[in-house]
Amino acid sequence: MLPTLSVVLFLAVWEAAVRAGEVAPIILPAPSSIARYLVAMIADGTLPWNLAVTFARIMAGFVVAGLLGVMVGVLMGMSRIAADVLDPWIAALYPLPKISLIPLLIIWLGTGEAYILTISAVTAFFPVVISTFAGIRQTSQELVKTARDLGASTRQIQMHVVIPAAIPSIFSGLHLGMGVTIILVVAAEMIGGSNQSGMGYLLIRYGQVMETEKVFAALVVLAVFGGVIIKAQQAIDRLVAPWAVGKR
Repeated sequence: MLPTLSVVLFLAVWEAAVRAGEVAPIILPAPSSIARYLVAMIADGTLPWNLAVTFARIMAGFVVAGLLGVMVGVLMGMSRIAADVLDPWIAALYPLPKISLIPLLIIWLGTGEAYILTISAVTAFFPVVISTFAGIRQTSQELVKTARDLGASTRQIQMHVVIPAAIPSIFSGLHLGMGVTIILVVAAEMIGGSNQSGMGYLLIRYGQVMETEKVFAALVVLAVFGGVIIKAQQAIDRLVAPWAVGKR
C-alpha cells in the first residue's frame, strides 16, 4: 500500500497547492484539470491516433535495428577478423550523441518518415550490437570445451551453446535499445514537426501555445506507454527464453 499512498499524497498536495494559488496553473496545472483534458483528448481521438503513429515509428526502426544489431554482434563475436574491422567503427560512433545527427538527417532526408525511421534504427542499433558482442565473448569456455569433448561441431557449438548463453546480454541490449529509441523518436517528432503527427509533435505544438494541461496529458500517456512497452518486453523475454531471464 505504501507506493499507492505516496502517489495519492503527492497528487493531493499538488492539487491543494494549485487550488490555493501557490502555483500558477499555466506553470503547473492541477491534476484534476490534467485528467479532464486527458479524457477529452482520448475521447476525440487525438491521443490514440498520435500515440499509434509514434508506436509504429518506434517499432519499425527498432525491429530493423534489433535484427541487424544481433547479426552484426554475433558476427563480431564469432569472427576475429570481423571484430577487428568493425570494433573501431562501433567504438567511435557509439558515444556520438544520436540527437546530434538530427540536423544532418533532415538535410539528407527531409522531415518525412524516412528521417524518423532512420534515427530510430540508428539509435537502437549500437546498444544491441555491443551487448550481443559482449555476450558472445563472455560465454563460458568450459561450456564450449565440454560440448567439443562430446563431439559437437563448431556450428553446433555456436548455435546450441554460444548463442543461447549470450541471450541474457542480447535481451539487455534490446531493452536499452528500446528505451533510447522511444526518447529519440519523440525528440525527432518534436524537431521535424512538419509531419504534424506523433506524440512529439503534440508536445511541441501544445507547448508553443502554452496549453500546459495538454502537455501534461501527453506526458502522462508517454510515461504509461513506456512502462507498458518495458513490461511487454519482459513478458516476451520470459516466453522466448525463460532460462535466461533470471541470469540478468
